[in-house]
Amino acid sequence: MSALRWHFDNSYARLPEALFSRQRPTPVRAPRLVIFNHALADTLGLEAGTAADGLAPLFAGNMVPDGAMPIAQAYAGHQFGHFTVLGDGRAIALGEHIAPDGRRFDIQLKGSGPTPYSRRGDGRAALGPMLREYVISEAMHALGIATTRSLAVVATGEPVYREETQPGAVLTRVAASHLRVGTFQFAAAHRDIESLRALVTHAIDRHYPACRDTDAPALALLRAVVDRQASLVVDWMRVGFVHGVMNTDNMTISGETIDYGPCAFIDAYDPTTVFSSIDQGGRYAFGRQPRIAQWNLARFAETLLPLIHEDPDKAVERAEPALRAFQDLYEARWLAMMRRKLGLLGEDAGDAALAADLLAGMQAQGADYTNTFRALSRGDLPVEGLRPWHDRWQARRAQGAGAIEASRDLMRQANPVYIPRNHQVEAALDAAVAGGDLQPLHRLLDVLALPYVERAGLAAYTEPNPAEPGAYQTFCGT
Repeated sequence: MSALRWHFDNSYARLPEALFSRQRPTPVRAPRLVIFNHALADTLGLEAGTAADGLAPLFAGNMVPDGAMPIAQAYAGHQFGHFTVLGDGRAIALGEHIAPDGRRFDIQLKGSGPTPYSRRGDGRAALGPMLREYVISEAMHALGIATTRSLAVVATGEPVYREETQPGAVLTRVAASHLRVGTFQFAAAHRDIESLRALVTHAIDRHYPACRDTDAPALALLRAVVDRQASLVVDWMRVGFVHGVMNTDNMTISGETIDYGPCAFIDAYDPTTVFSSIDQGGRYAFGRQPRIAQWNLARFAETLLPLIHEDPDKAVERAEPALRAFQDLYEARWLAMMRRKLGLLGEDAGDAALAADLLAGMQAQGADYTNTFRALSRGDLPVEGLRPWHDRWQARRAQGAGAIEASRDLMRQANPVYIPRNHQVEAALDAAVAGGDLQPLHRLLDVLALPYVERAGLAAYTEPNPAEPGAYQTFCGT
């Protein structure tokens, strides 16, 4: 039914039916393809060619491709610490596409209409937030950070009603899977051991096959997810990314970043930075992300306890070391990451203090996070107030023959020149949504596709958000 070469399998739809509902997308009035990711289509082996004409009905949900088995997934989650039963209220997974290299990807339509989990919502999405997810998720991919990706955005020709009337859209999201901590919480909340066991087997088969033949597969899965999440959050901290809504239903088992609603990137370094309009208490502030990740993983561990050991006390005794390991993993990887950002070869006992002192100085000076590290990559003094620290750093990085050039190479690979600056993203979205001008959006995407390569004529994309009244805020778009 489409010009694309799909190869669907639907292993999730073979799990216990308590975990999902069969649901077709709701057709829209006038689908129009706004943007299509040809590079991702090539990776998926879809053979889209250079043109994407005629694909709008498919990516709007007006037609379902052969082999697909559309479902909405059930899950639960702690939202800002409060447990609730949820589900795909505005998203439908068409199925699992098998790429030519054998990798399996969920193909999900976001904004595709109401489902049994919509909770009186309209099941729709607005064009601005869907384009925002497209931009940020593709930028994260280019930065080398594990993430869901965006294949297409289609305008629906229909309005959606939020704080104001906005044009509707559907995003096609591509993910290693949509298994979440909240998926396991759903089964555990219903005391559904059969579904829980099936989820563990499914997650291991799909993401962590090495866990399959261990003595305790559920415990091995917990350890693997802890390991993957520690690396993911370190990468967020490396580039100054603030997720903004780290609810347990937004933590994937695969270790991919998911849900780009109220996310943003910091300009001036400040660990207390919050952008989300709904995060009034700063629960998901930039510097709190590691702690929240560990808290979410504890909720994941709780769901697995019945499968770790039949004796609850022994199950807890076995799970606790895996959870405690997160802190050690995170701290070790964070320091290794900071050594790369600072171009420090080898290891020195004073490296942690050197990194901490820099961050403290940056916060005191209001220094831009991304630009400070790129200035250091050139050997420059980014802020006059950091001169004493700069002298210490130069002495440390100069250790060893040829150390300075090797140090620069290391830093250029770890420190991006270009990130999705919040004001640049907003300007591109405003032009696309309000004026129908996609040129700024495509220009921004071209810049973000090569984030580590400094190029002439792009200085505007390195400038922090200009001074303006009030703090920059982001919104969920739901």
